Formats: sequence, structure tokens, C-alpha cells
Amino acid sequence: MRDVAALAGVSLKTVSRVVNEEAGVSPDVRERVGAAVRRLDYRPNLAASNLRRTGARTGLIGALVQDLSNSFSAGVLRSLEDIARAHRTAVLAASLDEGVDREQAMVHDLVTRRVDGLVLMPASQRQDYLVAELRTGTPAVFVDRPPRGVDADSVVVDNLLGARLATEHLLDHGHRRIAALFHLPQIPTAHERIAGFTSAHTDRGVRPDDRLVVEGITSTDEATEVVHRLLDLDDPPTAIFAGRNILASGAVRALAERGLRRSVALVSFDDFPMADLLDPGLTVVRQDVSRIGRTVAQMLFERIGGESSPPRHVVIEPTLVVRGSGEIPPPA
Repeated sequence: MRDVAALAGVSLKTVSRVVNEEAGVSPDVRERVGAAVRRLDYRPNLAASNLRRTGARTGLIGALVQDLSNSFSAGVLRSLEDIARAHRTAVLAASLDEGVDREQAMVHDLVTRRVDGLVLMPASQRQDYLVAELRTGTPAVFVDRPPRGVDADSVVVDNLLGARLATEHLLDHGHRRIAALFHLPQIPTAHERIAGFTSAHTDRGVRPDDRLVVEGITSTDEATEVVHRLLDLDDPPTAIFAGRNILASGAVRALAERGLRRSVALVSFDDFPMADLLDPGLTVVRQDVSRIGRTVAQMLFERIGGESSPPRHVVIEPTLVVRGSGEIPPPA
């Protein structure tokens, strides 16, 4: 910084003001400092600068999601990143892979790096371990899954409604033997989707066949194997509700391998890239991922900026997108 000041013919304080985009510097001086910065290839050390200022922000937020490779998590992060950039903030992101110990270790690591805030898609049943951090002023916003054991801002989807929409759609098209594929039931999203699937049947006076409801599926390959087993039953399902996009991918593969893509109906909870290009197109319960990410980001940066109102819990309704796979009728 001293070299920049000498080359531009200004004081260190002036260089600091220009670099930090503070007011009180004339356009001419700002341009001279900028030219010196470019010529010397100067890069400010934000970490060192923050250490000199009590209560200063680091310009970093941490985001821990279930799986960075999943299109839902990636979409949320992209919207978060877009708003973070407008706040001159970088995002440190990582996958939890439903690991409770991994979650707590990563949260600890981010806090020790003095991130300005946290976005968390928790794998743990309770997040009491965050009480001290929240009390000392580190804001956190929960996404996709509500907080338990602590009270903090959250943005979730109405999972029960979404599962009902999917199941009712299949029931409306005459299906009574509907298979259902679900993630880990201890995860709130899966638990609510199971409840929505069941209640949609109950309200119609129909009891789902327990043999057709499979929980605890964690991968696309496992979903493919499960669907093959279901199709081998003496009385196989005529329709499938996949409770996650990766489970829908596995179901699509199994149906294709059996030559049943146009014979067995399929509805997915959550969309994924090119699902509309399948033949037939995949009917989905779509979550507004961009809106979810933007809402999370806005809430977090309001907290970072000093917002002190009681925690807010936003619930966003999903929508049913009809494309063809969910409208296949049962055999006559």
C-alpha cells in the first residue's frame, strides 16, 4: 500500500479509502490511485485488514448443503452467490452428505474462520450446538430443513403439500397401486413427503400397499435396484412417486431398462436438468430454487447488517408441472 501511495502521490489513508470504496476522494485522485494499483498489481489483504478492526466483517459466509452435485443444492447456492457478490462477499460451500459429525466439524471450522454468517441444510436431528454461536452474534439461516433445538431464520418448501399434489395427481389418473421412493425418514423433508403421500391416499379412502413404499434410499443406483424389485412383484405398481430428484433418475433408468417408460406413470418431487427432454417428459413437483436461494440470501444479509427482529420462518409452496410421465393411465 505504501508503494501505491508513493506512485500515486497520495497518503496511505487515501489509498485505503479508494481500495475500500469509501467516500471523500475526488474522481481525479481515485483514478490516480486506481492506475497505481493496476500498474503494481496490488491486492489488498482483507484478512490482515480485518484483524486491525474490532468487529469487522471478513467478507465470507459459509454454506453447508446436503450435496453440492445435486441440482437443488447447486441452484440454491447459485442464487446465494449472486446476491453475495453484490455485497462483496465470498461463499465457502461444502457438502454434508447427511453426516452429523461432518456437519458439526464443518460449522466449527467456518466459525473459527470468522465467517459473517452461515447457511445450513442440516443433517443433524437437533442443532443445539449452535446456541453459543447464535448468542454471540453469528447469524444463521436454515434452508430446506427447519431448525430444531435452536430458533433461527429458515426458508423451507411445503413438502407435505408437494407430496400430496404428486400423489393426488396419480390417483386422479386412476392409479391405486402407487409405489413411493423416499430418502432417510429421519430427515424432515422426507418425513413430510411420506406424510403427504399417505394423507393423499387416506383422504380418498385408499390404503397404500406397504410393500410399495420404500424408505431410506440414498442414491440413484439404489433407487434403480428398488424399482426393479418392485416391478418383479406379482402385482407390480402402475405408478411411482419419487420423493427426490435423484430417486426419480433411478426410477427413469429402471423403467427404461424394462421398456416401461410409456407404461408406468412417474412423478418426481423436484426437477432436474433435462427432465423435460425425456420421452415422455417427466412430470415434477417443482421447487422454486431461485426464489429459495434469493430469500435465504436476503435474510442472511439483513441479519449481517444488524436486523434484530425475531426469527422468521418462510414456507414456499411448490407447483406441479405436467409433462407426460405422470399422466400415463393404469392398464385397462
